[in-house]
Amino acid sequence: MKRKKNFLAITITIAGLATFARPGFVEAQQAGTKRTELQRHDLSVPGREVIQARVEIEPGFSFPGHWHPGEEIIYVLEGHLEYKIGNRPPVTLKAGDVLYIASGAIHSAKNAGAVKAAELATYIVEKGKPLITIIK
Repeated sequence: MKRKKNFLAITITIAGLATFARPGFVEAQQAGTKRTELQRHDLSVPGREVIQARVEIEPGFSFPGHWHPGEEIIYVLEGHLEYKIGNRPPVTLKAGDVLYIASGAIHSAKNAGAVKAAELATYIVEKGKPLITIIK
């Protein structure tokens, strides 16, 4: 069991360090957020990959409008997060809630609580493109 835990710890550490060498992740790091890539794999569909990341957002911080070159599936791990997708009214989710964001949809996220919030973000995206494009 100890060997399995050590392997997991090493794998997570390597994945975290690799985050900074991956296209899209360096640009994605913004003050008030922490994004940790957990895994990345090619899919059976040519030119597509899946990326999973833990995204932490500090209290009161808003991540600006942005889009992804593919789908994003969100599972809120802790706290309360408010999402705004396109022209739709904002939706606030709590731990255990899920959200689907279509490819190319412009959206933003805000920590709507008084403590750090976190989500598990799963991206099914075009390989080789920046993961996040911030809208200026």
